Amino acid sequence: MALDLKPIPNDLRAFWMPFTANRQFKAAPRMFVAAENMHYTTADGRQVLDGTAGLWCCNAGHKRPKIVEAIQRQAAELDYAPAFQMGHPLAFELANRLVDMAPEGMEHVFYTNSGSESVETALKIALAYHRARGEGQRTRLIGRERGYHGVNFGGISVGGIVNNRKNFGTLLAGVDHLPHTHLPENAWTKGQPEHGAHLADELERIAALHGPETIAAVIVEPMAGSTGVLMPPKGYLERLREITRKHGILLIFDEVITGFGRLGSSFAAEHFGVQPDMITTAKGLTNGVIPMGAVLTSAEIHDAFMHGPDHLIELFHGYTYSGNPIACAAALGTLETYAEEGLFARAAELAPYWEEALHSLRDKPNVIDIRNMGLIGAVELAPIAGAPTKRAFSAFLKAYEKGLLIRTTGDIIALSPPLIIERGQIDEIVDTLGEVLEEVE
Repeated sequence: MALDLKPIPNDLRAFWMPFTANRQFKAAPRMFVAAENMHYTTADGRQVLDGTAGLWCCNAGHKRPKIVEAIQRQAAELDYAPAFQMGHPLAFELANRLVDMAPEGMEHVFYTNSGSESVETALKIALAYHRARGEGQRTRLIGRERGYHGVNFGGISVGGIVNNRKNFGTLLAGVDHLPHTHLPENAWTKGQPEHGAHLADELERIAALHGPETIAAVIVEPMAGSTGVLMPPKGYLERLREITRKHGILLIFDEVITGFGRLGSSFAAEHFGVQPDMITTAKGLTNGVIPMGAVLTSAEIHDAFMHGPDHLIELFHGYTYSGNPIACAAALGTLETYAEEGLFARAAELAPYWEEALHSLRDKPNVIDIRNMGLIGAVELAPIAGAPTKRAFSAFLKAYEKGLLIRTTGDIIALSPPLIIERGQIDEIVDTLGEVLEEVE
């Protein structure tokens, strides 16, 4: 049966698009009107292979039956329920499922609506936790250069991507940053790089500078995604955990990208064998279908708030849509899809094939580095002198013309296909990208 394709609207002015070159887009729009499994359908009827799982989020692919059915069923039964002083069964069922699949030590779930909100929530919980324990002087937050933690004020304060920060004032006070781990000697690494564990020791210097007793939390992406796919050096995360534990500092893993199978495990904390105090999630939680996030916390953090008269609110924080019934249904349908299809194990199984295919691009024009882990990878291009980001953006446009969706950040091409990808589709991604790199100047 032919698809009923929707025409491009004749007026694109009203929508101010996020993280987009608006003028370029509106001069030559790229419109998706349908999606299924590994492909998008464009407004002119072309099939585009999804090499990025949407925005790192559609880990189970598109239009998956269990998720669609769960949303339809829930919308017809209970569309909304307030999250303040009231509950509904799915919110508790989902929290239990998440705790069951989370790394050891994660025992409680606080719902949000996005990765940005998950970060804000984790930072606020960290500050309030220390205050609840009588250590209210712990107000400093430590992030990392090139880190991405969403776009709200807390997230861009601890984040370290310059363009996300420089136009928005002085941001939060009392924030410092660890150095990034992108070292030139680690070029062409497959998996975790050998060099750079010592960079975690910069936390000791920061602690000595400010006083460790003033630091509430350190937040890092176990594997930094949006900055261009930076892997943690061997021993780096272990050393961070050692230093934070030594000084009573909370360690937060931002797993908005790495959560739900991207590296072949439920979470990167499990993959690397490092136990944080909190984990932020979103994206793959609902397969990107409905906005939802969650913060996983230890019992120690949760229980620190559970004192005083039991009729009083313990934490003055939350959202109108925390644990929204339809979002919970989507998340449960997503988790069932992951489990029934064994998608996390599938990602681990495909990772070696993905690695070799990706690194076959090493000799293509302007390629200066390739790195990978799980079902994620990056191809870094030499920038055009005087025109940073232009080469990668040109590659993005050419790939779209050839039926492949990629993502770029700076002059880095990032790839993170849905976990349902077949080997032949990995070949298609790499072959198409190879053609693109041959053609881009």
